[in-house]
Amino acid sequence: LNLPQFVQLMETFVGEDVSLPTVKRLIAFIKEEYKQTEEEKMEQLQKVHHISRLAQRKLLLEALFEKWDKNASGFLDLEEVDAVLSTFKEGMEKEALRKAKKHLCSRYPQLGRVGKLSPKAFQTFLELVASEFTGDEDEAIDNLVEFLTTSVEQSRTECLQSLARRKWLYNIQQAAETTGTSMEPVYKAVFKALSQDAEAHGDNKKISAYIALLEENQLSPERGQILLHYVACTADDAPYVLNQILYRDMKGVSFAAVEEGKPIHVPRVQLHGNIHFWNYDRPVEERRGSLLVLPLHDAHWRVFGILGLDTLRDQCDETIFLTQEISFYQGVSQAFSKAYHCVCRRENVLQMTVTALDWLYPRAPSIHAVVMYLVEPGKDKTHNYALRKVITTDNTGQKEIISSPVLLLRKENLLRVYLFKCTDSSAAIHTSVCGEYHIAVPLRDLSGQALGIFDISTGHHQKLPPHEHKDLQKMLKMAQAACSEILKRSSEETEPTYVLEAEHMANLRHAGLLFHRFMLQDLRECV
Repeated sequence: LNLPQFVQLMETFVGEDVSLPTVKRLIAFIKEEYKQTEEEKMEQLQKVHHISRLAQRKLLLEALFEKWDKNASGFLDLEEVDAVLSTFKEGMEKEALRKAKKHLCSRYPQLGRVGKLSPKAFQTFLELVASEFTGDEDEAIDNLVEFLTTSVEQSRTECLQSLARRKWLYNIQQAAETTGTSMEPVYKAVFKALSQDAEAHGDNKKISAYIALLEENQLSPERGQILLHYVACTADDAPYVLNQILYRDMKGVSFAAVEEGKPIHVPRVQLHGNIHFWNYDRPVEERRGSLLVLPLHDAHWRVFGILGLDTLRDQCDETIFLTQEISFYQGVSQAFSKAYHCVCRRENVLQMTVTALDWLYPRAPSIHAVVMYLVEPGKDKTHNYALRKVITTDNTGQKEIISSPVLLLRKENLLRVYLFKCTDSSAAIHTSVCGEYHIAVPLRDLSGQALGIFDISTGHHQKLPPHEHKDLQKMLKMAQAACSEILKRSSEETEPTYVLEAEHMANLRHAGLLFHRFMLQDLRECV
């Protein structure tokens, strides 16, 4: 038990209306009666030491990754890292390196195709290498980090440039984590990062930028199975680019970038001959500049769209994108991908929740209302997290998806403190507020932390009828299983699997089907 869980356990044990002397007697009793053997003490100390060591190692390897990734591209080349590691101890550990690389590629199947190491895969790689060495693993990690740190140099200018870029990339992720299910703040953060970098590190280029996502072509199937739908762009380009559709049979290099999975840079569009210009108002003689199209990859390295940039609005003669700029723009595309899928996961969790509540309400009429909250990072140090209200359901089963931001902060919501206790402890809480009984139940992420909270009101009934309580427990169990599956599928270490044929449909519909899939599997196991 961690501290919040222990406190919650004690509060549940003594009840709500207990007197202070009773609480003091309980504390005195626990202090006197709780005994711990020397072996248990040592085991607990070792566990704490191990957790601390892993946290320190994570920070150490993240700093090493950032030093190697000078231009904040978000990835390192596997072969480049492998080549440097092969010279460790004058090449005496090549066999250990070979075995580690083999294990790594089995854990991350896409590595064999793309050869790119994410920060997580980089950490895993070094840990696998160290595990193949004889001797202490922590010492081996320290030696590898020291060796790799001295293998790369970074000037002060490069260091400052990298810090600025990482701050802009962080803002993209921050926008995703504090935006509910809206993509607009994410798009704005992406374009702001690109324009800031163009100004600071790109010789003050004037750039246009746009994001297009792959969609099934239901409009004109004869023009290709998929199309690119331009969902966002810089403000000046909106009249020409926003909501445009690019088909395969139209001019352009975007589909080539999608198919190859690699950036395509056209230094001089006027000399290329296969560029699609959305702004037809621009005279032909002014259609000059550079174009860069970057594929957007998900965690499994599948392309789901493109990020495009051009300098056609810049009147300077030389506006070619440099290598260090292209590397950073790859980092932006990667940051956008993480942010996009963060929002998609949230949408999927909400869709699954709606399906779960649809299943529950006919079976539990004694439930007066259910409110669903999502946990978000706090905006400052005084509020380490907030609760965003996203779904409300009344006793008729009528649901409302809350689109406007309704955020609860702990110090401003004393009557709802049970929601924050539930979040802190990641455990269910039964309480009464103003004469109404509530059950707060966490929806947990893969690490066991609360990512959402069900606030279930049973009105003046302290307990639900047994059959309704059983159905509520079943709903919560299946919702948790479906939520875990949604989160697993976005992990770079797992390939998506489908059980029901209908799961191959669009993601949002699929998220709802997941709940029914787990309910069906549970029924099969009971038969």
